[in-house]
Amino acid sequence: MPTVEKVARTDAGLASELRMSVMRLRRRLANERDPANDLSIPVMAVLGALFRYGELTVGELAALERVQPPTMTRKVTFLEEGGYVARRAHETDGRVVVVTLTDLGRERVLADRLRRDEWLSRQLRDLTPAERDVLRAAAPILQRLSEKD
Repeated sequence: MPTVEKVARTDAGLASELRMSVMRLRRRLANERDPANDLSIPVMAVLGALFRYGELTVGELAALERVQPPTMTRKVTFLEEGGYVARRAHETDGRVVVVTLTDLGRERVLADRLRRDEWLSRQLRDLTPAERDVLRAAAPILQRLSEKD
């Protein structure tokens, strides 16, 4: 059986290794979520986007999360009913809805992130300084890959 190092020498091999590794890490981080958090991962992603970027329109949220606007409208309605977000009309175009994070939504995001960040920090401590440096260099590259169409 070929080793990871041999498979990853080609772009196709690297793509395969990255896909598997990122998916496994994502599943593991999902398992480390705050147990008091009963919100789904896709709904938490909406809260996370609002936390990261500030107030956004429903259309902007839909584009960021790569879903159709009606799907995002349903998520925003659910979050609003739970008190996690607030909606208001855009200042210059009343047809556009702007969504903002409430204090409750911010608390939920921070609690969830804290728990997962603590788990990941513990895992990083087991790596060598050189391995952590590789991950520091790779993090912005992975971010760019995640934003490409």
